[in-house]
Amino acid sequence: MPQPTQRSVYDSVSPLEFRYYGVDPDLIALLSPYVTERARLAYELKVEVAAARVLARRGICPPEAAREIEVAAARVTAEEVAAEEARIHHNIRAMVNCLQAKVSDAARPFVHFTLTSFDVIDTAIAARMKDCTQRAVVPKLLDLEATLITLARRERDRPQIGRTHGQHAVPITFGFALAEYVSRLGERIEAIQGAAANLRGKISGAVGAYNASSLLIDDPAAFEEEVLAELGLRPAWHSTQIVAPEHVTDYMHTLTSCFSVLAALADDMRHLQRTEISEVGEAFEASQVGSSTMPHKRNPWNFENVKSLYKAFMPRMVSVYLDQLSEHQRDLTNSATNRFLPETIVGLMNASERLRRIMSRLVVDGEQMRANLELTAGMCLAEPLYILLAAQGHPDAHEAVRRLTLEAERTGRRLWDVAAESDIGPYLDRMTPAQRAVLQDPALYQGIAALRVDAICDHYAERLGLAGR
Repeated sequence: MPQPTQRSVYDSVSPLEFRYYGVDPDLIALLSPYVTERARLAYELKVEVAAARVLARRGICPPEAAREIEVAAARVTAEEVAAEEARIHHNIRAMVNCLQAKVSDAARPFVHFTLTSFDVIDTAIAARMKDCTQRAVVPKLLDLEATLITLARRERDRPQIGRTHGQHAVPITFGFALAEYVSRLGERIEAIQGAAANLRGKISGAVGAYNASSLLIDDPAAFEEEVLAELGLRPAWHSTQIVAPEHVTDYMHTLTSCFSVLAALADDMRHLQRTEISEVGEAFEASQVGSSTMPHKRNPWNFENVKSLYKAFMPRMVSVYLDQLSEHQRDLTNSATNRFLPETIVGLMNASERLRRIMSRLVVDGEQMRANLELTAGMCLAEPLYILLAAQGHPDAHEAVRRLTLEAERTGRRLWDVAAESDIGPYLDRMTPAQRAVLQDPALYQGIAALRVDAICDHYAERLGLAGR
């Protein structure tokens, strides 16, 4: 996508600049219509235009005045509004003054008619976040989800040791490990969609009781619904000067919890690159350098960057929760914090796109996965041995197998070999060939891991419209 030929602070995320996050140009172009300071003004002007349209539809504002306001809104610049704000020290009134200056005397009375500042501010926040979610956030997350589905299906049958508490547990497949993130990310995408759809606006005046609009409009609540419908929004059931904050809180929570899923995936992938594990790796370019002093290094820096972004943005959710408190009907203690909300979107999208790129080129070392599976000489088969012994009627199967594992550890022999020479031999003889085969090869003890990969990937591909991608 083309980049703007000139950029200013108004094209940057409020109040910090895009380059702070190392965001690539294509992502900047995608997000700019929603998360920049210029976008904030554009959506506030959309609220003014929507109100004028409905006033005209109801016969309160001349149609030609509403058209004037719409044309003029497209000509208002962030720079002139900033200059006016510096003069009068009120951001919305500055925008209103600049808009009024571009219309006729006949149209001027209908700019910001019956509105209060936070009718405009809160409604604009909801509208641009909803649009950003539908047009940028969800499509980008779906790209990552599709990448994970493809990778999980590719690795569906590759044996890997399952781990709990950092210890070898019982075998799974690498595809099953990846399917965890297909499921978690897919569920978060649906949660983000739902929370965005539930963002609300307000056109209810200074204290939320429709005082001003009720002077001239018989059904001000219906007027509010009409204006918000122009922007694809619904009203909150109750508002003060501000929209009830829970709608934005819920939305920001879904973004932050989605960020947590990405950070967990990044953590898992970077730990699998440890020298002692070495099961996966980032694809390195021929000229890429891993360390300033150690030429042999292949650091998992992309995954670490995702984790670092999460650490920067996750704590901001605390401020969102704090913004649920507003003294009496309204105070201004969220006036700074709500300007930072779009930055979480930028951070999440940067992390998502980085993960998509790296996961699509993930290098998987199947031989090393098999070697790690065999690392404990079949000790991971203690569970099926215990279960099958119990099924054969052994009176104390768990304790018997525990003792066998101690003997295997002491002698360095495989658990099966130790078991076959012990007093549980008669129980082993009664097992089926398939059961005995499982006890001798960890790769065969996968449960239905591969089938779960199919079910999870098919489920989210269908629900999220990714079938065929």
